[in-house]
Amino acid sequence: MDEHDPKEELIETIFRNGTITVVGILLAFSLGFVTHWAANPMPWRLYDLFAVVPILVGITLQLRALSLLLDMSSLRRPIYERANRIFMAGLILTACGVGLAILLDVFAMSMKGTLPGA
Repeated sequence: MDEHDPKEELIETIFRNGTITVVGILLAFSLGFVTHWAANPMPWRLYDLFAVVPILVGITLQLRALSLLLDMSSLRRPIYERANRIFMAGLILTACGVGLAILLDVFAMSMKGTLPGA
């Protein structure tokens, strides 16, 4: 049985539902970026892994946070706060990976522009 201390502080369901909405929307944007980037006509290079790895780890953490938030036990404050920390770590990792992907693409395009005959 899932017994908990009756004095344990609980999260309002409306507040948790708003958090689930935010996590879901940002997760969708993260997945959309990866999908768009994968369909990019520029060929993938080995150093793109430096951007792909943090993006995929970040998305995995965002999925884990969403999974925790969808469980009814996330109404308990410690679980809710843990899910928020996991989500923020995933969001930061994803944002760093996206920034790195943009920098790598800009660098690749600038290198193409400086080559003779390009």
